[in-house]
Amino acid sequence: MGNDLDDDTMEAPQEAASPSRWVARYLNTRYFTFPKGIIVKAREGWEYPRSNTDTNILRRVTGQKEYLDKHTSASGTVELSSARAHWWILKDEKALTQNSGFVASSGHMAALYQNELYELATGRSGTARLQLFGVIFGSNRVVIYVEPKNGNEHNLSSNTARTHLIMDEEPLPWADWANEFREKLPEEIKDLMEEVTAGSTSRDHKQAIKDRLKQIRDLFKLSRYRRTPTGDLSVAQDTPGGDQSSDKDTTNKSRKGSGKSRRRGRAGDIYALFAVDDGEPGEEVLADIDPDVTWIKLEDGTRQPGDLEDRAAKYLADQNRILINADFRVFTDMIDRWHERYYEVPGAARSKIEEVVREWFEQALIETILGVQALSGSQEWTTENIARAWSEEALSASVMQRYHIDNNVKRALGARLGSLKEKSA
Repeated sequence: MGNDLDDDTMEAPQEAASPSRWVARYLNTRYFTFPKGIIVKAREGWEYPRSNTDTNILRRVTGQKEYLDKHTSASGTVELSSARAHWWILKDEKALTQNSGFVASSGHMAALYQNELYELATGRSGTARLQLFGVIFGSNRVVIYVEPKNGNEHNLSSNTARTHLIMDEEPLPWADWANEFREKLPEEIKDLMEEVTAGSTSRDHKQAIKDRLKQIRDLFKLSRYRRTPTGDLSVAQDTPGGDQSSDKDTTNKSRKGSGKSRRRGRAGDIYALFAVDDGEPGEEVLADIDPDVTWIKLEDGTRQPGDLEDRAAKYLADQNRILINADFRVFTDMIDRWHERYYEVPGAARSKIEEVVREWFEQALIETILGVQALSGSQEWTTENIARAWSEEALSASVMQRYHIDNNVKRALGARLGSLKEKSA
């Protein structure tokens, strides 16, 4: 209706992705498909005279299904406990980088109900949710619509504004679905991710870092537990951490007086249960708690534009994986610094210097994650506190100190390539 009488409500909202086609785009991304016999059109170029048919046109709105059917190389459905996940792999087309504007033509996610799309996530939020579902690489080519089951077991409805779905009187369990989908990840999506990472030349530093951290392992004080009826410890029912996005709907507290219990979010399953005074029987277990690490960059397609832009890293808590942005200027500046110093040294290729620099920054990020995990279960560190401590901004801050990393890089390069003092002597 506008904020006042003079508002032009045909003008695109400030956040609109395609201002000149915002009505068509909104409707296409709001509906999956329309019933037969119904034709919907949206006007573009309304500010021009209608006699100018080149700029003032009526575009037919079809919903997302028609576009997906025409531009998909593979598709399928994954059965989940309380939903069906429909997935598509988009063809590697120019449209992915040059969006026509009136549809969502690159990777995204949404909930599907009665041919309508809810909670659409595109751009950075879409990439984050796809990564939560296990689509770590090539997310710009993957579309997933999760269709909740409605019937005797589950009661599905929408909120008043028809923007969100409500399942059994709660928000949708995105974290639960993500965990299930990762376990059943389609082979075609696995193949896509392998195709994307085939051009990556990143070296695995995990063992070298693990060996160094053995010396201070006791400082992290990380204990892991599991539920078992015969356990002699009392462990918490719920895991700390979990999805650091806005999926607070998966919090797991019992609903008093209703006879039903809230769905238990599985997003935190990667973490050990922690010991408490009043919990379920359990025992301490030994586990490899070091996160897996992948370096991503625009050049080889492992990072998409907008994802981790000018940020050091992100932590996928549910998968215990760190994605490190190789394009982050703190890393490239350090590489440039040492490449310039070793420029005239035979055998001192930039790639060798890059690997040494990456290894030490990677260790700093791993130590940050391990240190924050050690805080889990503390009364003073809630799930939200933990999530903020390993947010993209917090991880970026953790690599801002330079002195110690620069010294370690200097020693490592001296051992491999010879010290600069020796070279100049």
